[in-house]
Amino acid sequence: MAEIFGGHLVAKYLKENENVGIVFTISGGHIENILDGFTQYNIRTIDVRHEQAAAMMAHAWSIYKNKPGVCLVTAGPGFTNSLTGIANAYLDNAPLVVLCGRHPLRDDLTGALQEMNQIDMVKPVTKWCATCYDTKRIPEYLSIAFRQATMGRPGPVFLELPPDILFVGVDEKSVKMPLRKVHKSSTHPDESELKKAADIINNAQRPLFIGGSGVGISGCADVLKTFIEKTGFPFALLNNGRGELPDDHPLSINDSGFTGIMTGAPQTDVIIAAGIRFNWVMQATKLFPDAKVVRIDIEEHEIDRNRSSEVGLVGDCGYILNQLVPMVEKRNHDKWLTKLRNAYAAFMTTELEQRKTPSDPIHPVRLVAQIMEVFGEDALYVADGGDTSYYGLAGFTSSQKAGVLIPAGALLGCLGTGIPFAIAGKLANPDKPVIVLNGDGSFGFNSMEFDTAVRHNIPIVCVVNNDCAWGMIKHSQEMSIGGDRCTCSELGMRNYEKMVEGLGGYGELVTKDADIIPAIKRAVESGKPACINVVTDPTVTSPATVMFYQNLSDF
Repeated sequence: MAEIFGGHLVAKYLKENENVGIVFTISGGHIENILDGFTQYNIRTIDVRHEQAAAMMAHAWSIYKNKPGVCLVTAGPGFTNSLTGIANAYLDNAPLVVLCGRHPLRDDLTGALQEMNQIDMVKPVTKWCATCYDTKRIPEYLSIAFRQATMGRPGPVFLELPPDILFVGVDEKSVKMPLRKVHKSSTHPDESELKKAADIINNAQRPLFIGGSGVGISGCADVLKTFIEKTGFPFALLNNGRGELPDDHPLSINDSGFTGIMTGAPQTDVIIAAGIRFNWVMQATKLFPDAKVVRIDIEEHEIDRNRSSEVGLVGDCGYILNQLVPMVEKRNHDKWLTKLRNAYAAFMTTELEQRKTPSDPIHPVRLVAQIMEVFGEDALYVADGGDTSYYGLAGFTSSQKAGVLIPAGALLGCLGTGIPFAIAGKLANPDKPVIVLNGDGSFGFNSMEFDTAVRHNIPIVCVVNNDCAWGMIKHSQEMSIGGDRCTCSELGMRNYEKMVEGLGGYGELVTKDADIIPAIKRAVESGKPACINVVTDPTVTSPATVMFYQNLSDF
């Protein structure tokens, strides 16, 4: 009889049924047999320095590869460390598969090492969670997990695997291995709703198409291109939908970042919102109180959230757009597009000038422009921080799918995502430059992952926008309670580049505008994971901070 251990059965299923080639993890006694299974079945492991980063890397992997990312964490503190990453994936609708160790079943209620009720803790931030109690059923449970993660509205799932089933051998022939199937289904809007939507679209005078992560998950670039070019709608793609059409498309306003939406939305008469929430980032629709809204979303509860829609089309974005294409008229909105661009150009006059002008101290807007000067459109960009996320969103453009990610902009507002996302981005796209613009505050959360990058030879470039503070908090405090009462927002000057050098990477400190580009080029030439620590103007306040302060001042 050919015997297989439960942990090896996990690896066998992942490799042969789900084509998983990489798992993000940290070692642990409860999961030792799974790790050994990964060796047996040639699954690459990226062992990180904190489980939060493992979940974030798997989250990012799901975006870059458009397939579930997998992380493996051990029981107890390994599990609790991963919770922030799981919650962030949940609010970002990322198909993350979390495999987790557990104290032995036989030791329930005995005070076993790392005994805790993990399932009830993780339930609110997952689509599905379960404990497997039978070695032979491991493939079945894994099959359910991957199906739950990807069908309908995607999201993280959690499977708890006790050592009682992982370290037990069973007859391999007695294990039923589920067939790998991709089930396709769709929700069909009523024909009358499609016609109503088409009528609104055909009569629009000042339209705007806003696409979000639902567009990216759908993978609907072809039909989106057809729809946009037929209707003539100016468009902006945000979140994980960015790059489904390139930022330099003639009808794109992504070159203005979120500013294009902020300045354009109040003037619109029709907005199509596809696969995007009307959340705090969108000011819960306060930006466009008078526009007619057509919502497209796979989750029916989003259709009227924060604002009643004139038409709500429930279903996959690509499917819905495909139904609308024959029903919409060929239109030209060039005059409106010009007016829209003039509006945000006027709003951004100062910022556009700052991009071109050397400054002392260095302005963050200028820093982003200098990074773009080096890498251009054929690169992947990630931004992580408060003000730093605004500067990245406003200044980075890319021709790549998911080419500009601002993971801290998800509902959780989770800092520390930048370095893990960049590492996963480089693993998923080894032939592309991957750059993360990090605030000096957010850099501190997962900066030890530079050790992970060095050990696994993952040459990302991290540029620290170092204003020596939690900038967004500091400037908000200055506006609300006064500069003399700022609390817990000053960080001071720190040589983050030396930390990266100490871990075996490349590091360089920059204080002068003229040194930015040469330093970045030296970082690339080093072939190592690199940190360019750029000291920037500590007095600069982003428009995002002003907006958030104004919202808080309403209380």
